[in-house]
Amino acid sequence: MHTYDLSGGKLCDTLPAALRADILSGAIAPGEKLPSKRRLAEQYGISINTVQNAYEQLIAEGYIESRERSGYFVSDLPASLPSPVASPAVEEEQKAPPVLLDLVTNAPDGSRFPFSLWSRLMRRVLTEEGEALLAPLPAAGAPVLQSAIAEYLRHGRGIAVEPCQVVIGAGTEYLYHLLLQLLGRERVYGLEDPGHSKIARIYALNGVRFRPVPLDEGGVCADAPERLGIEVLHISPNHHFPTGLVTPATRRRALLQWMGQGDRYIIEDDYDSEFRFTGRPIPPLYGMDTADRVIYVNTFSKTIAPSMRISYMVLPKPLLARYRQLLGFYACPVPAFEQYTLAAFLNEGHFERHLHRMRSFYRARRDAVISLLQNAPFADRIRIREADAGLHFLVEIKTDKGDAALREMLAKSGIRVAFLDDYRIEKRADAPDTHTVVLNYSGVEPRRLADGIARLCEARHS
Repeated sequence: MHTYDLSGGKLCDTLPAALRADILSGAIAPGEKLPSKRRLAEQYGISINTVQNAYEQLIAEGYIESRERSGYFVSDLPASLPSPVASPAVEEEQKAPPVLLDLVTNAPDGSRFPFSLWSRLMRRVLTEEGEALLAPLPAAGAPVLQSAIAEYLRHGRGIAVEPCQVVIGAGTEYLYHLLLQLLGRERVYGLEDPGHSKIARIYALNGVRFRPVPLDEGGVCADAPERLGIEVLHISPNHHFPTGLVTPATRRRALLQWMGQGDRYIIEDDYDSEFRFTGRPIPPLYGMDTADRVIYVNTFSKTIAPSMRISYMVLPKPLLARYRQLLGFYACPVPAFEQYTLAAFLNEGHFERHLHRMRSFYRARRDAVISLLQNAPFADRIRIREADAGLHFLVEIKTDKGDAALREMLAKSGIRVAFLDDYRIEKRADAPDTHTVVLNYSGVEPRRLADGIARLCEARHS
């Protein structure tokens, strides 16, 4: 038996750790009898209880076993564990050049969040709801939030839904996973091309068959879903990302007519459609659906804050029973506290007032960004498109340079950009460059943009 140094740390930890190490190293062989509790206690001047607790811990972990009237013996463990496999060297991330101006990230301005109001609502919810916040939630979410969202959709988006149709999730990515399970992975899905790259990645990781659906000036080409054998079409007809297109009524009717022929569905992603600066927000496709097979999806991440990981979908009534049967066992991933607070924010009109303020704020920011571009030295070589809605617009650049060369030139000036072709699902090596930047302006301070333009001009003339 080895002699142990038990001077460091707590005896209740050091003694079992020392014995465990000897057993694993083979210093104490399998089947070997351990000293009695009294003998080990006397050897180290510790209490018998300390030794007994150490032995009991090792018994619980399976390292030793107790035999009646015989003592404690080492368990028959494997002689050795597999040799560790050498891990490949971790490559250090190359440090990207410092970014003065990020025109790619589309994050709302956090400084506009109503912190004092939100904290007041949180305190009130804690006081008034009490134990209800600790109770398990239904899979689809807190009924109080389902009702609040249904009421908002009726007033704010002009669609009538029952609270029971609303399913609440932690981000739209979570809802996409649910929909793929609900509708079935064996179906053929159609995704807008170009489109949001994250959606295609989620579908691919789920092993789902999906096909890129081409767009024209009216959104998804009317004949494409039938021609490509699509069964579920995932679109954002009210404000498409990244093109900014709005699908007109004639095209919407054509897509609904396609959907009505057979067991087909449309997933309507109402991406940042609340931010429309000319006229009223475009009504959702959901409101035109008479076949009851459009699934409406939206989020509060853009309208309130990115960290507000609360999204929701509205299921057609014929899908509700199937949802409860297949997915009703899932726990709702959004904490009750956040759901009750958001419900109060909606019910008391704070959300609509916040949305009105944010529309004014983003309209002013958009105008400032456009003004800076239109008054830049290179204004005669750019064209701004699709700037009437949403938190991004397109900037078409008249140049002989390719997109890669443009990107490199802008990066050297500290400006990070994404081009329209970066959002294509079906990438072709021979595709001509679009020279079109997708400019996300929600997080752009005009002062930084002015600095970026000045730096860009200096670089071009140096």
